[in-house]
Amino acid sequence: MADLFKNIPSVNIQAFVALLLFGVSLFLARMIVNIQSGKWPGNEMWVTYLRIVLGFTFAASIGLGFYSFAGIDILFKKG
Repeated sequence: MADLFKNIPSVNIQAFVALLLFGVSLFLARMIVNIQSGKWPGNEMWVTYLRIVLGFTFAASIGLGFYSFAGIDILFKKG
């Protein structure tokens, strides 16, 4: 399994991590909507907490995505 990742450029792995973080952001957004609409249990404190986490994951996905498009490796920078 580790040999598989050695053959993939690190910028591509970084782009995949950005896509995963964007997927987590979408899931968090759906959780927030479900809690606010009353479908899921929770209160305003949970909504505030999830919005903060959503902001960080969305910002991380945007940052990693831009760096990936530029070809700059910031996750696995060695040296």
